[in-house]
Amino acid sequence: MGHTHIWWIRRDLRLHDNQALEAALQGADQVVPLFIIEPELMESAAPKRRAFLLNALDRLDHQLKTLGSRLIVRRGPAHTALPAFIDELNDAAVFAQEDFSPFARQRDQAVAKSLDLRLFPGVVRQHPETILKEDGDPYIVYTPYKQEWYGQPLPTPADCLPSPAALPPVPDGLDSQPLPQADPVPGFPSSSEAALGRLIEFTAGALLNYQSQRNRLDLDGTSRLSPYLRFGLISAREAVAHAHIASLQANTDAARSEIQTWLDELVWREFYTAILFHFPHVLERPFRAAYENIPWRNAPDDLAAWQNGQTGYPVVDACMRQLVETGWMHNRGRMIVASFLTKDLLVNWQEGEAWFMHNLIDGDPAANNGGWQWTAGTGTDAAPYFRIFNPATQGLRHDPQGDFIARWVPELAELPAPYRHEPWTLPPAEAAQYGFSLGRDYPERLVDHSYARQRTLDAYKKARG
Repeated sequence: MGHTHIWWIRRDLRLHDNQALEAALQGADQVVPLFIIEPELMESAAPKRRAFLLNALDRLDHQLKTLGSRLIVRRGPAHTALPAFIDELNDAAVFAQEDFSPFARQRDQAVAKSLDLRLFPGVVRQHPETILKEDGDPYIVYTPYKQEWYGQPLPTPADCLPSPAALPPVPDGLDSQPLPQADPVPGFPSSSEAALGRLIEFTAGALLNYQSQRNRLDLDGTSRLSPYLRFGLISAREAVAHAHIASLQANTDAARSEIQTWLDELVWREFYTAILFHFPHVLERPFRAAYENIPWRNAPDDLAAWQNGQTGYPVVDACMRQLVETGWMHNRGRMIVASFLTKDLLVNWQEGEAWFMHNLIDGDPAANNGGWQWTAGTGTDAAPYFRIFNPATQGLRHDPQGDFIARWVPELAELPAPYRHEPWTLPPAEAAQYGFSLGRDYPERLVDHSYARQRTLDAYKKARG
């Protein structure tokens, strides 16, 4: 049969800038693109995240067929499905993109015990083991990590691998199990072409105002690339490269500053990946042991109101409804709703972490955990425990006219802008003019923010004890 290589597809659903695929093509007579539907991952995935993945796989199969190949799909735990598949080929080396979650590392260690598994970069630009202190310890604070991360030359698009012009045919006689069907996810076309197109459009447009507009909930000022990075429809190197070339081509320091802010966000993504790699316990408990004993409230009704966008705080409710309907949420919104759950309702951040993973298209264990622990003040490079967002102030600052609220909380859309943020301040006479009744048309606030703030400060101080 000659040399057969398996390109084991995991979080690299693309043909361009794919270092695992490039390596698999070297010296191979046959290359088999393989995706394994692993029950532990697929069954726990958010419905929209699963749909996004399945549509991306379907599109990848179409691309492969145009190059003379095809996608082979198998099911089962990888440590049993891969050896069984290789038995059909007589023998084969396996090429894959390295992943860093505890599940992925344990899976790959189990596979590597019996197979020739070769791992390559792509999920992040810098491997977690390459950004270390002089004594070999990992960084646990973002700023020095960032400084070390920028210590190596940044790539440009010229450093990224092109898609192969053709692929070797898949060996005859290999069966492929059918991909489950899934409806497309509105707003997020699942293809590498769409991912690259969005990256190019963003870096030529909104990126130039990113620092100024990234926190505005009512503007389209962010990249919305997170689902594509999550599943590798673009590589981390491509994202960095396009931002870097935009910075090199910028004409002013102000423009370069706008671009730098987005590059720094990409570094945050890699920082959280490194934290999970070096400290996998963060998926189970706070990074900071001092906060393991916070007296969180057991408040299922409050949690349900938060999940369903019925807290009585319009900006919180708008963001939560956006999440449930679209599977995505603006990053500023993520901070606002996380602060509200942990600091206003004093509900454990792990409840919010789980709800996000249950809904987000871009749900990534490292980034999601890092964001929640940052807001809760329990993580590595975390917000101070006494930083507690005022939800009404956050709404006024980042959605000045209440346009974002009007879209997602339509029961408030007819109110004048200031009252969209604080409907409890609407005078009775004006409320009657609009036919609006608080408690009937929109819920009363679950909690008074001033009271909640002091309750949380007391709880955290008690935990720090």
